[in-house]
Amino acid sequence: MSPTSSTTPATPRKTPAKRPKAPVGRASDGGLPDEERAALDDAITRLEEGTRLWVALTLDQRARLLGRVRDAVGAVAEEWADTATISKGLEPGDPYSAEEWLGGPYAVIGLLDALRETLEALATGRSPLDGVTIDPAPGGRLRAHTFPLNGTEKFLLSGFSGEVWFEPGVTADQARHEAGLAQRAPTESGGIGLVLGAGNVTSIPVADVLYELFAHNRVALLKVNPTQDALIPVFERALAPLIEPGLVRIVRGGAATGAHLTSHPRIAHVHITGSAPTFDAIVWGTGTDAARAAGEPRLKVPITAELGGVSPIIVVPGEWSAADLKYQAQHVATMRLVNAGHNCIAGQVVILSSDWPQRAEFLQALHTAYAAAPERPVWYPRSDERLEAAASAYPDAVWSADRTRAIVEVGRGGGPDPVESVEYFAPILGVAELAGTGQEFLDAAVAHANERLTGTLGANVLIDPATEQALGDGFERAIADLRYGDIAINTWTAFNFLTARLTWGGYPGATPADVSSGIGVVHNALLLDRVERSVGRGPFRPFPRSVGDTLRLRRRAQGTILPTPPWFVSSRTGAEVSAGLTRYLVDGKVPGLVKTLAKAMQA
Repeated sequence: MSPTSSTTPATPRKTPAKRPKAPVGRASDGGLPDEERAALDDAITRLEEGTRLWVALTLDQRARLLGRVRDAVGAVAEEWADTATISKGLEPGDPYSAEEWLGGPYAVIGLLDALRETLEALATGRSPLDGVTIDPAPGGRLRAHTFPLNGTEKFLLSGFSGEVWFEPGVTADQARHEAGLAQRAPTESGGIGLVLGAGNVTSIPVADVLYELFAHNRVALLKVNPTQDALIPVFERALAPLIEPGLVRIVRGGAATGAHLTSHPRIAHVHITGSAPTFDAIVWGTGTDAARAAGEPRLKVPITAELGGVSPIIVVPGEWSAADLKYQAQHVATMRLVNAGHNCIAGQVVILSSDWPQRAEFLQALHTAYAAAPERPVWYPRSDERLEAAASAYPDAVWSADRTRAIVEVGRGGGPDPVESVEYFAPILGVAELAGTGQEFLDAAVAHANERLTGTLGANVLIDPATEQALGDGFERAIADLRYGDIAINTWTAFNFLTARLTWGGYPGATPADVSSGIGVVHNALLLDRVERSVGRGPFRPFPRSVGDTLRLRRRAQGTILPTPPWFVSSRTGAEVSAGLTRYLVDGKVPGLVKTLAKAMQA
């Protein structure tokens, strides 16, 4: 879905007359103290002033401003990662702190660099897609090969690639001409956007603010999720070049604060990263206030959203070595256990062939990898309730890590199991089995994911190069049939999330009345319009085992010089490698990179 066409422009609204103030410390309505309401209104007034400055800046000036933000992010990168690690009950340097480096400053620096390059292209009259390969994709679509686009990307993520697929019917000329979104008309203000920040991954609030500014020409008010309050001082320093001129404001608060802001007459747009129930409460209200039945939403301005879902991991049967079984079992465990399972894109249901001769071996390897991953706090609010719900729904579940993670078998009844319909947002992994092998299995697995699993955000497919080559065009057709906004082949969709020039969001077609995994996309640093999905591809085998694939199957294999990726929960050096890669992005110092790569080889 197009980031710009997913909503309709907001109509200007008059500022209401001032009301008498209640005594200090008391709430005159809605449970929000008047001093807090006044502070929020002051922040919005400052942003209104910022809108005038923003539309006066040239594209060159905006690009230079991004450079200043980059410097500020680099200056706080270590504090950012350490604060995020501590907030999740871990110590700085813990192996799991790799996630906080990659999902925090690393991701933001990559987005800033890519956005700056897009603005520099537009400033010289070029399309951001100039020089990018565009070729046909199945179903009358075109795809742009947007990763890697430079030598650093090719080297640091050797063997990984990414494509943005456009909606059917979009031509190459249209894709190039429309790239740039609101930056093609930078003097047209989009007003003030409200960003309701995510509570789980620390780059999300910052990335969403940047998307408001550059995709929509909206200055942004960021309300930080209470789980990330400790990071507010870090965010304020990282975004200081945008905060000082009134282009961004950061506030904290709970539900009452969010309710006040979403109904504020001077907010032109709302973006939320969260859950479908929270989205529905914002749009339709709750309880007796719910307006869904009348078809008249309480929210009077456009809204975009990223809301997660139940993500499949489709394991296509092939002839795997013992090393393949172990590696891909660790891969699946990673998809579920990163951030203690508190990810909207965490893999939740493994779809496996019951006719695969290696089925039992793979399941044994998966149970081993899942239980062997280091224990960590399951920290997100109400996770204990989700774990209890899974224990009740699946009395035969296999528990590990002091009963903080489980693998459950999906039943074979007529309707979806709880693990197929409920996003647990906790370490619960389901295994569903379907008959067949080859194309028969793959088509059945795609249909199962499309029809039985809740949501459309991301899908993962694991397939060895020889099997992919044997399936030929049938494999690409199956990928096209998956109705997901992000698809990862032999990698995890977190790669798509971290890659700035890919898009991130649910499959097109959602509406406020049936929101699924959300409306619109974010990241999208090339500012592409009429996007349907992004597809990431990675190597099935790490280095050095990948060398044989490259020699034997050049057309289908994703050759790589990388060992186990640092985001794997089984990586022994993931924290050091992730910190080192981030520092290299910050300072560009080659000796530090060499040391980091040496650590990567010890993963």
